Amino acid sequence: MAQRIEDYGIIGDTHTAALVGRDGSIDWLCLPRFDSQACFAKLLGGDNNGYWRLAPAGPVRATRRRYRGDSLVLETELDTDDGTVRLVDCMPVREQYPEVTRLVEGVRGRVQMRMDLAIRFDYGRVRPWVRRIDGRLTATAGPEAVSLWTPVHTRGEDFTTVADFSIGEGQRVPFVFNSYPSNQPPPRPSDAHYVVEETEQYWQAWSDACEYEGGWGDVVGRSLLTLKALTYAPTGGIVAAATTSLPEQLGGIRNWDYRYCWLRDATLTLDSLMVAGYQEEAESWRDWLLRAVAGDPADLQIMYGPAGERRLSEYEVDWLDGYEGASPVRIGNAAADQYQLDVYGEVMDALYLARERDIDPVPAAWDLQLKLMEFLESGWREPDDGIWEMRGPRRHFTHSKVMAWVAMDRAVKSSERFRVPGPVDKWRALRQEIHDEVCAKGWNADVGAFTQYYGGHELDASVLMMPLVGFLPATDPRVTGTIDAVSNQLVVDGLVLRYQADSASHVDGLTGGEGAFLPCSFWLAENLALSGREDEGRALFERLLGLSNDLGLLAEEYDTKARRQVGNFPQAFSHMSLVSAAQCLSGVHSRDSTRAK
Repeated sequence: MAQRIEDYGIIGDTHTAALVGRDGSIDWLCLPRFDSQACFAKLLGGDNNGYWRLAPAGPVRATRRRYRGDSLVLETELDTDDGTVRLVDCMPVREQYPEVTRLVEGVRGRVQMRMDLAIRFDYGRVRPWVRRIDGRLTATAGPEAVSLWTPVHTRGEDFTTVADFSIGEGQRVPFVFNSYPSNQPPPRPSDAHYVVEETEQYWQAWSDACEYEGGWGDVVGRSLLTLKALTYAPTGGIVAAATTSLPEQLGGIRNWDYRYCWLRDATLTLDSLMVAGYQEEAESWRDWLLRAVAGDPADLQIMYGPAGERRLSEYEVDWLDGYEGASPVRIGNAAADQYQLDVYGEVMDALYLARERDIDPVPAAWDLQLKLMEFLESGWREPDDGIWEMRGPRRHFTHSKVMAWVAMDRAVKSSERFRVPGPVDKWRALRQEIHDEVCAKGWNADVGAFTQYYGGHELDASVLMMPLVGFLPATDPRVTGTIDAVSNQLVVDGLVLRYQADSASHVDGLTGGEGAFLPCSFWLAENLALSGREDEGRALFERLLGLSNDLGLLAEEYDTKARRQVGNFPQAFSHMSLVSAAQCLSGVHSRDSTRAK
């Protein structure tokens, strides 16, 4: 059985990532990319679906773990009655093929150790052909192959490779795991000790370049490192999470594949990177964005693959039981085919922000933006599936219309500030028309708040974006009324629900509920601060920081009853929202020019 979501740490090589548990087990790893098939899928099944555990053979009395400095080199110390061992895990920045390096170090006494390696390709379904070649263990199935090198003697037991060894104080035992195409020879094993030091230096140098000057610097720095870890280096795309199908409710059915790049994250990503001085990463994300959205504006998707792939067909994996029985396990994401109006605003906002922050514009970028705006002139009037990827009937969602306003607003400001050509008078008129309509139809005087969709009574935390994107000031009575309504009706144990999912099957087309949504909780903290309730905003922010695990990592949601993180992990959206809230509460928010005063 997998561990609690918060019991995992992440290591990665900016192509893919592995989840390492407190017990020394790697329970999730997709090779060679984030969205490739997993060779370790215990996270969503059991031991027979693949894992790699290095741990003491006897009982563990205490566990401590940390990242080495500001890096992605993970250290886990395990105490036993006989002594203490340290497990060092990392994935070196890739030169050709993926590699996982593990180093067992003796800290105190002499400890008996056990290794269990169960390789299962195709999300835990395929048992490979295992051989020993030139002193290395190799496992092959179709086009995929992996190898393991270690000086420790290994043997096979019940379709699992195992090893028993002991380690004393001052000793170090390396394990090097490589992935490569099966029609090629296995790569030469690297020096594990050198790899660990080189990997630590790489990440530390990246962290040292951070220019963030606001409060909570250590927390923000770890969130930025997490965003970097979720970056697909060849293209600059940033995936939403390293996992699929971690449930939004324990035992529930709201299990989605998040190993793709969402356009909704575009502005927050750019903002987070640029405020910290990571210009190169911000420019790479901007370029990914332009390549991904190129084409017919009517075909704009809400998400794409790490390299900009459009076809993300969704299917269910019936041989995996799901995390703690939460099924189905889904691969791919059918929401890629939805119509979400808000993405046009997010793209226009991100590209405006990039220009504002002096990222050199791509010559053809504005031509693409003009095409997007041309579509939006009529497209904004249509109902859509909403920011939360509703699988019920399309509606006129308030947040979607607000983001259509954002698109018009940024088009006008781009023309005014950067002297780019366009029908500015038409955009100004449409901007005002959308604003008037949202204020008339999205506002419900009986509820005293902006509601989820036109004519409805249900609340939705997405309307908290209004002051954050400049639609209305946070001090506007309608916004303060909305803040109060959300606080009274969507807050559970101090944390914010996206909407009342357990009673919204007529809207989202799903059954069951979900946890409190962490990005929305960060948005509320910003709203409170901007509306003059800074102490409350700061208190909520501090509460949210307390939900991070011991490594500073956040999932998508939090189950207030079970007191556990839920949803895919680690979640880029949560960490972006953390950075944004820290900026806001520190008074260094780089998006002040877009806010309504």
